[in-house]
Formats: sequence, structure tokens, C-alpha cells
Amino acid sequence: MEALALVGLLLLYFGILFWISRATAKNATTASFFSGDKKSPWYLVAFGMIGTSLSGVTFISVPGKVLSSGWHYYQLVLGFFLGYFVVAFVLLPIYYRLQLTSIYTYLEKRLGISAYRWGAGYFILSRCLGATVRLYLVINVLQLFIFDKIGIPFALSTLIILTMIVAYTLKGGVKTIVWTDTLQTSFMLLALVVCVICFQQKLGIGWGSIFESIHSENLFNLLESNPLKGDYFWKHLLGGAFISIAMTGLDQEMMQKNISVKTLRDAQKNMMVFSVSLLLVNALFLLLGSVLTLYAAKSGISVAPDDLFPLLVQDYLPFGVFVIFIIGLISALFPSVDGAITALTASFCLDILGFDRRTYNEETKNRIKRSVHLGFAFIFMLLVFTFKWLDNKSIVDLIFDIASYTYGPLLGLFAFGILTKRVFVTPKVVYLTLLSPVLCYLLKLNAPLLLGSYQIGNEMLIINGALTLILLLLFSKKQIYAASHQP
Repeated sequence: MEALALVGLLLLYFGILFWISRATAKNATTASFFSGDKKSPWYLVAFGMIGTSLSGVTFISVPGKVLSSGWHYYQLVLGFFLGYFVVAFVLLPIYYRLQLTSIYTYLEKRLGISAYRWGAGYFILSRCLGATVRLYLVINVLQLFIFDKIGIPFALSTLIILTMIVAYTLKGGVKTIVWTDTLQTSFMLLALVVCVICFQQKLGIGWGSIFESIHSENLFNLLESNPLKGDYFWKHLLGGAFISIAMTGLDQEMMQKNISVKTLRDAQKNMMVFSVSLLLVNALFLLLGSVLTLYAAKSGISVAPDDLFPLLVQDYLPFGVFVIFIIGLISALFPSVDGAITALTASFCLDILGFDRRTYNEETKNRIKRSVHLGFAFIFMLLVFTFKWLDNKSIVDLIFDIASYTYGPLLGLFAFGILTKRVFVTPKVVYLTLLSPVLCYLLKLNAPLLLGSYQIGNEMLIINGALTLILLLLFSKKQIYAASHQP
């Protein structure tokens, strides 16, 4: 009966999202699918981006990090905060000045068609892998809690989830995503707050005593001072800053919502409110992890970090709270997938198929857009099945590592375009942007031999971007575009 109740809840949740989709997709066009008609309220975008940034993997894993490394993760969050200032006051002014729908059009205007297409290609590769890994991991949790109990196999549950997501994103695009992300962020935060309060009550002590216990158990361990470790403070801080620059400011999924806001000033307000909100929300996740760790120690429970949150909620809290947890998990899952499919559709149509260059009529554009959207959903399904078939956690970890390799060339390309006035022969960009990730992979593979006990952490993205920039500088030449061509 409990499993059937959860299935009913999932269907009700989808029904609400579909209703929002129908309401927001009225009179939708291909242009509004990609840009939201530049009418998205900045405060809704800021709030909804919280859910997009905090995927289902974050929802499950971040509380468990306290069990293994205290609050070291917050060093990375502080780095994110710094990076968002660069996004707001360096990148967004460029995107608005050039009136971009796809941010990778900047690369074409500044560096030529080859850089443009390779930049978009790196985004498509990275977002396909990253979004499907998140989808796979969360579907695994839903499979365990819901679908296995009513006899629905993994393949069918994957198809059901993807069908739901496609159904409410197919027509409205960004106009729909802005509103559904707002709703889903609200549910996710509700689940987070409820779980914190419930476990505080399960401990049976006040917040003053809880904070004393967190301090005495050394759980509130924020700074890692050993520079040889992967989570050393300055590695996390600088790595986090460049991660937010690359994976927010150079990511079509995140930026398509920002540039759907009417004015640059409102888009900058959105980024600043979002960045402060993310500091608070991540602190709440780590506080939850601290409370969970205290409760597990008090109850003599031994569990892996990633299993800490879902296991304790399922086994030690009332079913009603578990329902709220499932709502929060779904709310963390959908924004990280629906926005990805929408952004991939936009990037492929604009950057690869050249919607802005060809004289398609509206009916043809809609037909192609629908086909591309469904095509990416099919690719997502195949990748999820592949991860399930491999059933190897190390493969999942490897896919996350690939993100640092694919965003590195994007970081280098944009840095070259913004910081220099040099140009290069466009075919060279293909080889140069491929060479940098290969060199980084070889460096990581041979790190023990070359670097001894030094562990490469989040600085890999910085190394990758710097290598790309250096290679571009070496194979470029001095040439200042005429004013009419200089973005």
C-alpha cells in the first residue's frame, strides 16, 4: 500500500507540472522555447536555479559528506560564490550586449565558426553525460523505494520518468522551465527543512546542545590545511570559483534562464540573489548531515556516506516524512534533467543546425525542434541503460571527472576571446581543444609518479582551461578585428 501511495504521489506531482506546462506554453513559438521571450521574472529565475544547481545527487550525497570529511565541502561552495561575481559582471554583460540566445554564438563572432561549433559540441557532450549520470543515480533510488515494490522493472521506470519530463517540456521550453523549477525548488527546500527538524527532534536535545555536539565531535571542520590533499582549502576555493564560472557562466542550460530575463541589471540581480541563496541552502544541507551523523552515532548505525540520508529517513522516520523526502528527491531530480534536455535542444538547433541562419518557416522549426527534443530524451534513456548495464560506481565517478575535461576547453576558448585580441587559423582550434584534455588526462594518470603524494583536486578544471589558453596563444597571431566585427 505504501508503494502504491508513492506511485499516486508521483502521478499527482507530474500532473501539477503538466498543468503548469499547459498554462505557460500558450502561444509558444520556437523563439520563446529558446529564450522565454526575454520576459522571465528575475526573482523566479534566481529561486529556480537553486533546484537546477542542486541535483538529486547533491540532495543525497552532500549530507553524507559530513560523515567522511566534516564541512570541507563548504570550501567549494565559497568558491562557487566568488565565481558567480565573474558570471554576473563579466560574462552576462557580453551576452546581453550581443543579444545572444545561444551563448556559444559569442565564439563565432570572436573566433570563427570552428570555435563556435566545437564550443557547443563540448557543452552537448558534457551535459549529456552529466545529466544522465544524475538521472541514473536518482532513478536507482526511486527504483529501490517505489518501483521494485510494485514489480516495475528498471527499464520501464526509466521510460516513465523520461516520458513525464518530455511531456511537460516539449512545447513551452524555457517559459515552462522557469516556473516548474520554482515549484520544484520549493518542494526540495521543504523536504530539507522538514528532515532537519525531524532528526533534531529524534535526537531529543535542543539546538544549543546539537551545536555543542557538532563542535565537540569535530564535525564542523571547515578548513583543510594540508596542501597535498585534494580538498585543501585553496584548491577547493579556486576550483569552486572556476567551476561556477565554467559550469554556470559557460553552460547553455544555466545561462538560457539568465538571458531570458528582460534586462542585464535584472539578470545580475538574479545571479547575486542566487549566489547568496546557495550559500544558505548548502549550509542547511551540511547542517542536516551533521544532525544525521550525530543520530547515526547515537543509535550505533554504521552506513556508507551516500546511504546515510535515504537510509535513516526510510528506516527511522514516519512514513509521512518519508513521503516528503521522496517529493524532495523528485524535485531535485527533475530540474537537473528537464533543463538539460531543453538546453541541449536549443544548442543543437541553434548551434549545430543553424536555425538563425536558415530560412525555416515556423512549422518546420517546430517539427525539427520536437524531433531533436525527443532524440535527446532517447539518448538519455540509452545512456541510463548503459550505466545500469555497467553497474560500476567507478564508471559513474569517471563520467563526473569527464566534466572537468569538457568544460576546460570552453573555459580556455572564452578566456582567449575575452582577454586577448589575438586570432588563429580556425581549423587549428579542433586540434588545440582536443589536445588540452588529453594532456590533462595523462597528467592525472601519471600524477603519483610526477607529483608524489600531491593529489589533484578541483584544480584540474583550472589546469585544463589554462592549457587550452596557452595553446591558443602559442598558435595565434596579432590581429585586431575591425570595430564592426569585434564583439
